[in-house]
Amino acid sequence: MSDDRVLDTTAAHLDHLLAAEQASARMPSLVAGVVRHGRLVWWTARGDVVRRGEAAAPDHRTQYRIGSITKTMTALLVMQLRDEGAIDLTDRLDRHLPGIGYGDRTIRALLAHSSGMQAEPPGPWWERTPGVTFAELTSRIDASTAPLPAGRQHHYTNLAYGILGELVARKRATTWWEAMRRHLLDPLEMARTSYLPEPPAADGFSVHAFAGTLTEEPAHDTGAMAPAGQVWSTVEDLAKYAAFLAEPAPAIVRPDTLTEMTTISSGTPEEGVASGYGLGIRLTAGGGRTFVGHTGSMPGFLAGLFVDGSRRTGAVCLANGTAGLRCEGLPLDLLGMLERHEPSLVTAWTPTREVPAGVMDILGLWHWGEAALFLSYDGAQLALSNPGAARPAYRYMRVGDDVYRGVSGYHTGETLRAVRRADGSVSHLECATFVYTRVPYDQEAPIPGGSPR
Repeated sequence: MSDDRVLDTTAAHLDHLLAAEQASARMPSLVAGVVRHGRLVWWTARGDVVRRGEAAAPDHRTQYRIGSITKTMTALLVMQLRDEGAIDLTDRLDRHLPGIGYGDRTIRALLAHSSGMQAEPPGPWWERTPGVTFAELTSRIDASTAPLPAGRQHHYTNLAYGILGELVARKRATTWWEAMRRHLLDPLEMARTSYLPEPPAADGFSVHAFAGTLTEEPAHDTGAMAPAGQVWSTVEDLAKYAAFLAEPAPAIVRPDTLTEMTTISSGTPEEGVASGYGLGIRLTAGGGRTFVGHTGSMPGFLAGLFVDGSRRTGAVCLANGTAGLRCEGLPLDLLGMLERHEPSLVTAWTPTREVPAGVMDILGLWHWGEAALFLSYDGAQLALSNPGAARPAYRYMRVGDDVYRGVSGYHTGETLRAVRRADGSVSHLECATFVYTRVPYDQEAPIPGGSPR
């Protein structure tokens, strides 16, 4: 199967999904694309971009406003600073922004929308009015009006990302936008992503609920709130961004940092385990998988971008209507359609070339109490599994002679050690008070509480 494009039959089904969405959502125009293994393999558009009364068909290079997808980019800039040691996510805001309201909240809490701070900045609706300076924005902030205590649950806040953008600007000694361009957009070659629209770009509209007529929406420079939703982009550029989120480039951000960002940090009782929020990135479940990305809305515009990192696929949609588009549902439907018609192939099994010294000694059957477990090696990691289980219970990386570090499951971050007898043979394994023996309750091993025999 070529990764350069989808099959014609698959494209027909994807085209149908987009056409049905544009019609049912009543979007003046809608453009979408699908990414696979780092490439835009399908895109199509529906409707017309209306500029100054003249209709024109959009394409993959037509700019739309991406709204809160901007927040994922701001979050990446913050995480780059963390990885460089310029900040710590546990730092209080006022350590870096002295005198600011909500100064006792941590950077991590702002990223995860768990700071408890208000959703919107005080004053007129920032999305529909000219932006203000950061000094003016922060002069209005009063933490005494916080709707929730810090850390209680996810409470989405645009204000937090205006503040995080200023944090980036001060640490980089430049503007938030210049930091964005230099540290993210240029490395990803997203040349059609901009602060203000650059033709060809769509105008934003609201659609009359009953008449179906269009009303043009304003598109202001949002000033200090820009890091929350200012950016304009295209399907082609967002495809590059989706490819990066599916397979991060170490020169931009460490893969383990993106894993940290896409691990649930906050949620709500209403959404339960169906979805949640990491550090600047939304997570949502579907078809037994977890998708990561974000939706976006600004007056006259709607957007969605979600990726399936394990399959290295992603989907993007952009529209110039204020309400009605399924910004999360459409990308997930596109990815589901792609998988149904062109299923991803599992990674080919390859023989292990070399087993590190000492690893062969500990492979095979072990017991935790009476429970039987299998320890195997795949050429990179140890896997401790229940017989017949679909996936390993725990995984470990070798970090030294007879020493392994947990990388998944209950023992993540814990140390597994192989304990040897005087003659060099392995007696038992120990990990965080768990003792694994070759026979159940081996009386020669230090069983916690003693052997029941």
